[in-house]
Amino acid sequence: MTMTAPTKIKAVIVIVTGHSRKSPEVKTNVAYFEQFNTIMITYKHEVKYYECDRMGVTHHSNYVRFMEEARVDWLDQLGFGFEKIEAENVFSPVISISCEYKHPTTFKDIIEIEVKISKMSEMKFEFDYTMRSNGKLVCLGHSAHCFIENGRPVAISKRLPDFYQSLKSYLSVE
Repeated sequence: MTMTAPTKIKAVIVIVTGHSRKSPEVKTNVAYFEQFNTIMITYKHEVKYYECDRMGVTHHSNYVRFMEEARVDWLDQLGFGFEKIEAENVFSPVISISCEYKHPTTFKDIIEIEVKISKMSEMKFEFDYTMRSNGKLVCLGHSAHCFIENGRPVAISKRLPDFYQSLKSYLSVE
């Protein structure tokens, strides 16, 4: 796997807990990010005017989109973006999603979204999202995804073992 440096850094740096350095693939990914003195980067989203409702707050439906933006960015940082996975004819549809709203955001607010893998198996993985604006918790989210190939479940550990090991190395241990 060849990785290139990010061309545009749009976030703050956070350290991911529970990181393992057991497999060679993980060492490659860690070495790549350590050369920039980072492990993973928190995704940032600036609330747009059209994302706000008539009361001037971010409409609740947008948080699901923000979660997807952050998850896609996280997978890109890992070196396994959707383009790479889908080129192998493997897809990961959402099978469940939830949000717990804590505090409203408004136009121009910057929402920092921390993404963590909270659970995984050979057939699916789950993410937790912590969203903050100006240091204040605004939303907690969770999504679950399965892996499919040609519309049928697939064991990612066998089909894409490097991807599986990289995901497993970031599994949150808390």
